[in-house]
Amino acid sequence: MPERKLDRRRYLDPAIIARLDNMSLRARLVVEGFIIGLHRSPYHGFSIEFAEHRPYMAGDEIRHIDWKLYGKTDRFYIKQFEEETNLKSYILLDKSGSMGYKSGVVSKLEYGSYLAAALGYLMLKQQDAVSLSLFDTGVSTYLPPSARKSHLNLVLNALEKTTPGAETEIAPLLHELAEKIKKRGLIILISDLLDNPASIVNALKHFRHKRHEVIVFQILDPQEIGFGFERQTKFVDMENRDSLLTEPWQIRQAYRQTLAMFIEEYKTQCRAQNVDFFLLTTDRSLDVGLTEYLNKRARIG
Repeated sequence: MPERKLDRRRYLDPAIIARLDNMSLRARLVVEGFIIGLHRSPYHGFSIEFAEHRPYMAGDEIRHIDWKLYGKTDRFYIKQFEEETNLKSYILLDKSGSMGYKSGVVSKLEYGSYLAAALGYLMLKQQDAVSLSLFDTGVSTYLPPSARKSHLNLVLNALEKTTPGAETEIAPLLHELAEKIKKRGLIILISDLLDNPASIVNALKHFRHKRHEVIVFQILDPQEIGFGFERQTKFVDMENRDSLLTEPWQIRQAYRQTLAMFIEEYKTQCRAQNVDFFLLTTDRSLDVGLTEYLNKRARIG
């Protein structure tokens, strides 16, 4: 049994997940590996199987206790009504050209797709409604929120087929989506955020003005952070095709300092707007993003 659990935890490695045949299998194995990990975390006892329940509290009517669940867990749980469990989550995935970059096995877009698929799978297992938007120069895919089991197939199929698109300005598209999304919920933006931080945060502020909760996952490649290029290199913009031929050692220090300031600006401005910001690299375990989502989900109830 321990060997089986260890094997499933392997599927949190994006490089291993990339070898699997389809998005449905990837999402399921990532979430299964994640749930196993929860037993060694502060969320011990959490199970997507019991997502429609909440712990018994003083004042609750005894007749609402689920006695079958008590027999399984030795704990008192109350069956929740639909309005208590219904959260609408809107996953916004950037599929612009820059998201296609990879220095290893997994591109930023692939990593973002795996994260989005696992989040969607986990949310729907918790009976939350999920929406998916894919965007580059425009919003190419919009799936309205639904908690139906069949909706998961639509989400996973859209993610399976997505490929890097063209150049984009992120902020106008976020403003467009903020106007389009009428029901309050949880906004999850997955992007490399290679755009003007002030304009993007202003667009995130638009969501907050409409009383949405917001999580931002900035996805970067390890090479974009470490800039470990050694030989003379030609750098080509993956969106507008501009190029620069240079010796990496000449610009490495300035590049790293600029990037650090760029990331810190996002962190600072997001914090000021009560937006949760997390930096993920494409070599990191996928459970990091799921854990941050679960933290947020627990806070908003």
